[in-house]
Amino acid sequence: MEGARVWGRTEGEMKTLAAENAQRERELIAADIIIEDDTRVGPKNPYQLEHNEEYAALVMANLKHSLNSMILKLFGGRTRGEPLKVRWIEAEFPWTTPSFEVEVWFQGKWLEILGCGVVKEPTLLRGGVNESIAWAFGLGLERIAMVLYSIPDIRKISTFQPFSKYPICWRDISFWKSDQFHENDLCDIVRDAAQDLVEDVILTDKFVHPKTNKTSLCYRVNYRSMERSLTNDEVNVLHQAMSRG
Repeated sequence: MEGARVWGRTEGEMKTLAAENAQRERELIAADIIIEDDTRVGPKNPYQLEHNEEYAALVMANLKHSLNSMILKLFGGRTRGEPLKVRWIEAEFPWTTPSFEVEVWFQGKWLEILGCGVVKEPTLLRGGVNESIAWAFGLGLERIAMVLYSIPDIRKISTFQPFSKYPICWRDISFWKSDQFHENDLCDIVRDAAQDLVEDVILTDKFVHPKTNKTSLCYRVNYRSMERSLTNDEVNVLHQAMSRG
């Protein structure tokens, strides 16, 4: 997944950008995120000669604030009560300078998830974008999946899983949704209780109480083994264990 943002190199746009940066910085300070950033702009990771350094610094700051905010929204609910840890590292890419890599603390080690930087002037000019300054990033979708679904090895993402020839056995579960509820948390509970005997979990109904404004959710859990037919009794045991979780 890739993204970019472009500004005209004008005093007015840079003034607006500075105000946006201040707002994003305040939001990140208040958020449950720890950002390690010892990167420096210098001979090995320089500003571009074509750029006003003040403007380039504003764009670089916006790049960092924007991506930190995006990472927080993606992974903030996956840290099991701990602050999200993010680390910025100086890097080198053909199309950007200054350039950076971003890592997330995942299962006891740093996992690289994206590369980014201030877009080089010739790149913009070749695209017909003149008198502008921009940042861009590239993020591996498989890296997102590793964090969101607790996949420890990137090779497991592309591992082929054959279709089961055995019948499906489904059960429904419904509950009142709390403010802290995230669908991924339910999937974790199901996975912990039934391991690989669950094929999928699907939201089938949603109800908002007209008086209390509380939300009730109903999910269908589809149980199916790759090796044999499951009995109703063992599915009931699995489902009860999942419901208690």
